[in-house]
Amino acid sequence: MLQRIALALSSFSTGTTSIMVGVKSVLVAATAVVLSSLLPTAQATTFDQKCASFATGIKNATLVSHAVVTAGSNITNTLIPASCGSQTTQVSSDFCRLVLDLATSSRSSTYMELWLPRNWTGRFLATGNGGIGGCIQYSDMDYTSSQGFATSGSNNGHWGMNGTLFLNNIEVVTDFSWRALRTSASVGKELTKSFYGKAHKKSYYLGCSTGGRQGFKIAQDFPEEFDGIVAGAPAFSFNNLTSWSGWFHGLIVQAGADGYPPSSTWSALDAELLRQCDALDGAADGIIEEPSLCTFKPETLICGTSNSSTCITGKQAATVRKVFSDLHGVNGDFVYPRLQPAPGLIASTYGIYAASQFLYTDHWFKYAIYNNPNLDTSILTPEQWAYAYNLNPADISTWKGDLSPIRSRGSKILHYHGQADNIITSANSNEYYQHVSQTMGLPPAKLDEFYRLFRISGMAHCSGGNGAWNIGNRLGGYSSLDPSENVLSAVVRWVEQGVAPETITGARFVNGSASLGVDYKRAHCRYPYRNVYKGSGSVKDPANWQCVL
Repeated sequence: MLQRIALALSSFSTGTTSIMVGVKSVLVAATAVVLSSLLPTAQATTFDQKCASFATGIKNATLVSHAVVTAGSNITNTLIPASCGSQTTQVSSDFCRLVLDLATSSRSSTYMELWLPRNWTGRFLATGNGGIGGCIQYSDMDYTSSQGFATSGSNNGHWGMNGTLFLNNIEVVTDFSWRALRTSASVGKELTKSFYGKAHKKSYYLGCSTGGRQGFKIAQDFPEEFDGIVAGAPAFSFNNLTSWSGWFHGLIVQAGADGYPPSSTWSALDAELLRQCDALDGAADGIIEEPSLCTFKPETLICGTSNSSTCITGKQAATVRKVFSDLHGVNGDFVYPRLQPAPGLIASTYGIYAASQFLYTDHWFKYAIYNNPNLDTSILTPEQWAYAYNLNPADISTWKGDLSPIRSRGSKILHYHGQADNIITSANSNEYYQHVSQTMGLPPAKLDEFYRLFRISGMAHCSGGNGAWNIGNRLGGYSSLDPSENVLSAVVRWVEQGVAPETITGARFVNGSASLGVDYKRAHCRYPYRNVYKGSGSVKDPANWQCVL
């Protein structure tokens, strides 16, 4: 019964894994069966009692705590480091909270939680992580468990938004790459069955950024794990992504004090970018629907060496060109696609990368690639990018293009990416989709049967931005649970009813606040279609837009 868990824990134990429910739980469950047959109106074993008496005998898994949590109450986890945010989370529904420690090898382990909702729908869902952490996505767990999913989450094998524990420990890197997610999901499914007395009907996954990469890693290497996957802004081609992220700091340093456009010019650069590219979709509304069509020419703002807020120097224009250019390495080999043009990205690029090397790049190269805490990562070379790519610790790249097992199994992948992403360029999602198409020899019409990519205009990294980005991928990031407007509901309907999403309609809240209501909505197209304004009527009416090739 537990062959899949045994496989996930194979590096630690080669024996057969088995579930042994504690004696007290067995007696309580047996009593419930007898009494329910004699007294149909009596509920011998309540949800709360099940939670209070729950036990698990899964090998290499320690049940740390188990307790009922009620809607509106707070949960506190003192293990959470400051880099992960608050130690306290307010929850929106009732559930039984299980906390476990899972040994994944002789020198690694992962902390996991399983939230078993009172209003269980028969579905299971695993959540992913973010960045280089190390941090349970409690907001995702709250969102999905409140919708009736038995939900698991883990710290991905180490605590904190850092990679220091990768140092000389490939087992921790392996947990980060895939094993923590797969092990916690497999254990979560067995515990769900033990708690409710029956197995889940369908299993799902939800994650963005590193969580998006994790979803695709499972799809590529362990396709039997989930029936439906929602993967946003995936950090796949991970080694090259960290090289690309690290390149920006070196670019800014090498440009010098006079080489990067000063903050006084950023508004002018945004305005010129929109002047050149905004109307390519037919509407000058401040949102670039298809940034891949935009070839920004910053030279139009050159006016010599003055400090005017309306113009830049030739040297600064050259830097802007580089910001929005593909990255090439040794012998001109392609490393990573360009940052897609969008207003605000010249400012955010400086804000994220100028002061010091990007943390994720710094820690990945120091602790996972070179195992040298003293490595100078300030300006990484093309040779170092190539070394990281070829080393590929724990096979973390996540760039396999053959999704045939997913297709054969009947599983579905709903992939989305914000077109104004300032952390992971949306161009890489286009690249991956094309890679899958070419590898499998399938046109978009065939890929549509099991894999769809939706590009969300005006969406930043996983959330935020000036577009209609609220698509149901996160807690509070939706205006409806309707499958046409909510990616989680959409993948459930696709899996369980066979109705695939043609578009995903996102919402833009007034002043970005859900409490103020919806300002407008827009239906986002699936790749390779792009959104074009029909030419008349309000640009805020989704009916006035259409998807074209």
